[in-house]
Amino acid sequence: MNTNKPVRVGLIGAGAIGSFHGESIARRLHNAQLAAIADPSPDAARRLADRLDCPIAVTQAEEIIANPDIDAVVIAAPARFHASLVVSAARAGKAVFCEKPMALTLDEADMAIEAARAAGVPLQVGFNRRYDKAWAEARETIVSGELGTPQLLRSLTRDPGLADPARVPVWAIFFETLIHDFDTLRFLNPGSEVTEVYALADALVRPDFKERGLRDTALVSLTFDNGAMATAEANFHAVYGYDVRGEVFGSGGMVTMGDVRRSSLTRFAADGVCSASTRLNLDLFHDGYTAQLASFMEAVRSGMVQGPTGEDARAALAIALACVHSVNERRPVRLAEVIESPPVLAPYGVARE
Repeated sequence: MNTNKPVRVGLIGAGAIGSFHGESIARRLHNAQLAAIADPSPDAARRLADRLDCPIAVTQAEEIIANPDIDAVVIAAPARFHASLVVSAARAGKAVFCEKPMALTLDEADMAIEAARAAGVPLQVGFNRRYDKAWAEARETIVSGELGTPQLLRSLTRDPGLADPARVPVWAIFFETLIHDFDTLRFLNPGSEVTEVYALADALVRPDFKERGLRDTALVSLTFDNGAMATAEANFHAVYGYDVRGEVFGSGGMVTMGDVRRSSLTRFAADGVCSASTRLNLDLFHDGYTAQLASFMEAVRSGMVQGPTGEDARAALAIALACVHSVNERRPVRLAEVIESPPVLAPYGVARE
């Protein structure tokens, strides 16, 4: 495309993360233009369009995908629609940025990857932690060899509150929360892949919803093909704030990432010592969310994705599927089992976007 013109972007999904991406495109990226917004709710689409001075607000994603004036799409719709939207957009010749998870089955992931490959368009996936300064610097330290050989890795995600358990799809803790941690662990152990997982999951926050399929707490043990061992954990209700941390211990030292505190300020008073905490993912990863879209705009211009690809999304999904299999079977599961015979899952419900 003409590198002197801004990338004209169509946004699909006007929920919380879609709205933030829309703001980044319209307000924070100098080389992008928010050209259209699609959301099934006409009010949501129009309100966001009015706020961001976007000229087009529609209810059908297909109108954006078919628009010849749009160069790229950012998909922030519910997870169950991601793969089909990627395929449609790629076949229409649009560069694609898709929020995680890119797909819910390996077949869907393969179709999305193949559609982008056949069309020759960039496909980038929203694993924003790779763009957070601390995680990016940790990766650089590991790649440089300063840390020696990675031996033990840890990644955790604790959401600040479980508002409505009825809206949480079965296995969302793996597909929409820990999917970030799975990608992070791969990112921090470059060149290696997970070979086996052993997962535990239960409803400890809201046990009254367990029979309806809720799993709000999970712990996963992962083994890599280079011998490294890792753990990933998640919980949907951390009363103290939004808590995301990582750690890599290697033969030459250790790096840690993440801090629930909103700043380094600590208050000392008669009632004790305290620090304010971050409560929203959009606050904790504000810069990372923005940087990943800046990277995507460069991919649209160059045709080359430097960030997480469709293949990265597929690898993280395979781990999530293995976790589901492990919980159901109550045993360790090798990734090869899942790739050869993926578990059959019930239709995926309302996404936690």
